[in-house]
Amino acid sequence: MSAGDTEPGGSGGILLVDKPGGITSHDVVARARRALGTRKVGHAGTLDPMATGLLILGADSSTRLLTFLVGLGKSYQATIRLGQSSDTDDADGQLSEPRETGAVTRAAIDAGIAELSGEISQVPSTFSAIKVDGKRSYELARSGEAVELKSRAVTISRFDVLAERRDNGILDLDVVVDCSSGTYIRALARDLGAGLGVGGHLTALRRTAIGPFQVADAVAVDAIDRAAVRAPAVVAAQLFPRLELGQQEITELTQGKRITVEVPDAEVVAAVAPSGRLAGLVSVKKGVARVLVNFPTAEVLA
Repeated sequence: MSAGDTEPGGSGGILLVDKPGGITSHDVVARARRALGTRKVGHAGTLDPMATGLLILGADSSTRLLTFLVGLGKSYQATIRLGQSSDTDDADGQLSEPRETGAVTRAAIDAGIAELSGEISQVPSTFSAIKVDGKRSYELARSGEAVELKSRAVTISRFDVLAERRDNGILDLDVVVDCSSGTYIRALARDLGAGLGVGGHLTALRRTAIGPFQVADAVAVDAIDRAAVRAPAVVAAQLFPRLELGQQEITELTQGKRITVEVPDAEVVAAVAPSGRLAGLVSVKKGVARVLVNFPTAEVLA
């Protein structure tokens, strides 16, 4: 799908952006607001300032789709440095004294990675955006407060070493990780190093995919414009079954009514108007479609 899959006259849409390092996800949102001339821009899944790669933005009414994008699986390329720990679990934090990694074998690394693969319980990084008593964990940690985060179940479906480099006792691993939403790659680096007894942290991170969306199809921050905005109907059809409806059915949906349809049951279905615009997302059970989220009637019927 090209960035030109837009709806004429539509005010909303989805943007795939390749975030550079050194800026926050909020910085990207701010640039998108200026470039698109709208205050209503959000994103699905934060990237740390150090990280690069795919950031999905929603503009105007398409911010309603972001809830359905946040939970998609993600893919990353990363570099894990063994032999040093960090209080933030990445290179932006306070580093410990280096520890010798000469005795760490590839067999031990593979065994450690195996322990961190599949369905695992992971404690997020203390310097994360998780809220504790209404405050961000990283805010509490930076103020010197002790923060104890609860472990969470995550799934690591791929954790492969692409290359390893040894230099002056430091061991760098270039890895690729496919994982469920909510996984902290920094925590994988931390836990791998801890398991090997030498400490570890992340020195590079790039998000390459979110669900079916690839960073190769994203635009640079400086290239954000209306031409890069993807039609919500096209994006939704990449994720969910597509249901084309007549004008009367669309009108009833915009009124919040349930309608009878002849499609298989599904938790989420993209309901598309005769104009080709996304009318909303519905769930279908026993031939009855119920609205999950509607798009503005003025946009749908334009």
